[in-house]
Amino acid sequence: MCDVLVVDDDFMVARAHERVVAQLPGFRVVGVAHSGAEALALITALRPRLVLLDIHLPDMTGLEVIRRAREGGQDVDFLVLSAARESETIGAALQGGVVSYLLKPFKISELQARLNAYATRWRVLGRSGDLSQGDLDQALGATGSMHALVPLPKGLSRETAALVERTLVASVPDIAASECAEVLGLSRVVARKYLEHFVLGGQASVTLRYGRTGRPQRRYAWGGPERAGIDGGG
Repeated sequence: MCDVLVVDDDFMVARAHERVVAQLPGFRVVGVAHSGAEALALITALRPRLVLLDIHLPDMTGLEVIRRAREGGQDVDFLVLSAARESETIGAALQGGVVSYLLKPFKISELQARLNAYATRWRVLGRSGDLSQGDLDQALGATGSMHALVPLPKGLSRETAALVERTLVASVPDIAASECAEVLGLSRVVARKYLEHFVLGGQASVTLRYGRTGRPQRRYAWGGPERAGIDGGG
């Protein structure tokens, strides 16, 4: 059974999230908090497995809740449900190790899918013995890749985003939009839109390569900001 703590400053929204969790097999709500301080106290007292966390709380941000819980050594996962869509906020949440980030407003089915994916992840990781690559792909992909967490810009598709993602992952140390476009048969402008999408979500980094003449070339590397120092990225 997965114990869940619901955290949202809006009492009605918290109640709605509580109902969604209660209706899913394998999940149960053990507490509801409406502030960051209350959330931290209940995390310590109730030791939930998963926290459904809003970013905008009356006394501190959800990011602060994540940071303090991590510093306190709490073994808990966070699934963010928030209207906060700033790239800096989303990037910070991802760096804090959230399992998923769902933007409000969302459909009940979308939250149900995130929770079911989380259950799949822990079912796989809870197996004894060695895991196969297929097991790892299932566990790591269960909560959705970044193009599922950060909404794609209008006109872009999830299918093409997945192709660009695979190309970017396989490109060592980095790749330019024109090179990605050539590999996938896209226009450079379209390829760049997808690449910038991954940068926005924090899954890729971009750096500038300066040539002798003309504008610097933007080079993209998979792995987020920590790879930005690789020579030739951008």
